[in-house]
Amino acid sequence: MTKPTDSRRQFLQKVALGGAFAGTFSLPVWSDQTKPDLVDDLPEWMKKPGKGFSNYGQPSPHEQQVIRWISANPDALGNGVSWTPLHDLQGTITPNGLHYERHHNGVPQIDPAQHLLLIDGLVDKPLRFDVASLLRYPMISRTCFIECGGNSNSGWRTNPIQSKAGYAHGLVSNAEWTGIPVKLLLKEAGVKTDAKWIIAEGADGAALNISIPLEKLLDDALLALYQNGERLRPENGYPMRLVLPGWEGILNVKWLRQLRLSKEPAMSRDETSQYTELQPDGTARQFTFIMEAKSLITSPSLGMRLLDNPGIYQISGLAWSGHGKITRVEISADGGDTWTDAELHGPILDRAFTRFSLPWHWQGDYSVLQSRATDETGYVQPTRDDLVANRGTYGFFHYNAIVSWEITETGDINHVYGI
Repeated sequence: MTKPTDSRRQFLQKVALGGAFAGTFSLPVWSDQTKPDLVDDLPEWMKKPGKGFSNYGQPSPHEQQVIRWISANPDALGNGVSWTPLHDLQGTITPNGLHYERHHNGVPQIDPAQHLLLIDGLVDKPLRFDVASLLRYPMISRTCFIECGGNSNSGWRTNPIQSKAGYAHGLVSNAEWTGIPVKLLLKEAGVKTDAKWIIAEGADGAALNISIPLEKLLDDALLALYQNGERLRPENGYPMRLVLPGWEGILNVKWLRQLRLSKEPAMSRDETSQYTELQPDGTARQFTFIMEAKSLITSPSLGMRLLDNPGIYQISGLAWSGHGKITRVEISADGGDTWTDAELHGPILDRAFTRFSLPWHWQGDYSVLQSRATDETGYVQPTRDDLVANRGTYGFFHYNAIVSWEITETGDINHVYGI
């Protein structure tokens, strides 16, 4: 957790001196006529036994609005995305049922008894594993985010999109993944000296395949079998998937069926015609694996409204970086003219969500809220102007600019591109 800086102390002192915490809370005083009956006035659910057990817990029916928002091709419903509702969540762990999705040809319904993982190509000994044998291996757990390379891509548009925070920036989720370090399986197969890449293929209808540098697989890659303590769900890669901490989502291949070692990348569809970006000088960015530092204020944000009367509001949000830990998040209420350090809530983990917060005394005037993340490499999240100046406007992937929420004098909230 970061220590408050002088500017943050001054900010909090200003809030207190401004009377933000002035006033008292008083309890109701009952007269003989208005005093409630302690039995008759009990709510209905306290007057009878509750429901019995269930084999698998479900959210309350009163929370049915907390859902993934889906955008799919009407002619191919299995090709599309669903966003995590970051604006409706707290903490840092994304529930399995709300983890974002990106599918190229639907979710395969795999029988684990018939599924195999093949490791072949430039290895000394090709190997085949069934699911039962993999479940016998020693496992480790790793909490990290997975983010689609196309997350937040609406930010490249000329006009800011008016969607809730999670429904514009929610192609990212954070979970505890448990499985086998891929390097153990590669060591067992024996890697030939001329192997430089691994072509990973999934068992979906698109047979999605993508090239990954071998060094990443020998570093921290995980063959995940569990997510947040339970076996993977079909939409998240059941019965097994790759997890590459900090690298773009397309590389975290779901329903993994093959790892083929090679001298060169496969130059497949999803690393040539897709997931590449034309630059202002006519060149194209390719193999842009790492997701840069990013932050997002989730509350208050679009879709919410501040009360008519000014007062204290808790600014809260998430920050993450594919390069390592988040070391700082700053908050601005004036569109970036001045900044104050937010509090980082622990645990602050490598390449995982970090929750930040800051109390803010809204005085009823026009404001533009922004957050700016810094990671342990010193990289600072850019403004939109800086990002566009560097990368042009032909991009679709790896948008990580500062997000701005306009607060009007009446408490309405809109998405804007700065002041």
